[in-house]
Amino acid sequence: MIRAGVTDMAACVDTMSEMLVEFKRGDYRMAGVENDLHGAQIYFPQESPFAGMPLDGPDRRFMAMPAYLGGSFQTAGCKWYGSNVENRKLGLPRSILMFTLNDKDTGAPLAHMSANLLSAYRTGAIPGVGARHLAREDARVVGIAGPGPMNRTSLEALIAVRPGIDTIKVFGRSAAGIEGFAAWAQERFPQLRTIERVDSLQGAVEGADIVSIAIPSPSGSEHYPYVADAWVKPGALILCSAHLALEEGLVRRARHVADARSIYEAWASEIPGAAHEVVGIWGMELVDRVRDGRMRPEQFEDLGEIIEGDTPGRTNNDEVFVYSVGGMPVEDVAWATHVYRNAVRDGIGTKLNLWETPALA
Repeated sequence: MIRAGVTDMAACVDTMSEMLVEFKRGDYRMAGVENDLHGAQIYFPQESPFAGMPLDGPDRRFMAMPAYLGGSFQTAGCKWYGSNVENRKLGLPRSILMFTLNDKDTGAPLAHMSANLLSAYRTGAIPGVGARHLAREDARVVGIAGPGPMNRTSLEALIAVRPGIDTIKVFGRSAAGIEGFAAWAQERFPQLRTIERVDSLQGAVEGADIVSIAIPSPSGSEHYPYVADAWVKPGALILCSAHLALEEGLVRRARHVADARSIYEAWASEIPGAAHEVVGIWGMELVDRVRDGRMRPEQFEDLGEIIEGDTPGRTNNDEVFVYSVGGMPVEDVAWATHVYRNAVRDGIGTKLNLWETPALA
């Protein structure tokens, strides 16, 4: 996967940009009657009378995420994974992912591939697409809140689209996490002149041109990372890949853009009551605000519309943007297709024989 280009972040940002345009045009399908479901998940019970059945726990699940994507991609596929936070005690990633890419017409498998890097890079590239259209051209300072894998690939994408970045400020819940991120960033990006360790979310936000927040929290807005209006400099871009709460003055001051508005609307339709209290991604708060009249529908903007020119992107250097990143299966299909085509072109991978002649044809 690495030899086939899965960690080529600049190409991934371009691919995700193309994917968002096709998504905005409607040339895609995902699960569910409305074609907008994130996927299908297996939940486990708190208790079970059956020996050997897994029990509920942090990130304890199996999930399938299927999609079809048109445009230049013309492929279908499915990411399948199991997840368990206890994996870390075994020296394993929390989630272990595989991806199968299929011929859109016959349904035959084109490729079976490891998907941890595939998923990580497509996730990080979506903030990069947002920064390309919403961040100031002269952005130099990035605030990192949550020094985990998600913000590593996000920083790669941000530097790919704003190469003038030379300073990062890192906030995390543990000194080890902050130091690990700082050491990685210095090695990965020797052009960084300053890597500052800060002890609060406020410290990461203040003075930053771009802020990337990826701090998972329990459900309920009282637990979400909170950003005050006074912390945010004019012209800043706030990227949110996890939970977020904003002071009301900042909500009113900012423009609000989502990677794909319809995904949040579909997601929220399955949740009774306030969707943002259950799923803390900022796009869910925007759905709630439009639903109850606190925000006009046109204030909930879609990045695909900005890319296509239907809606203006940044119009002046003082505009503040809040950009919601949710993630969806068409992203995996897009990046898997790109990597697969690289592998075919370069003769990378092992060809597997499905059959000589199909027995039940």
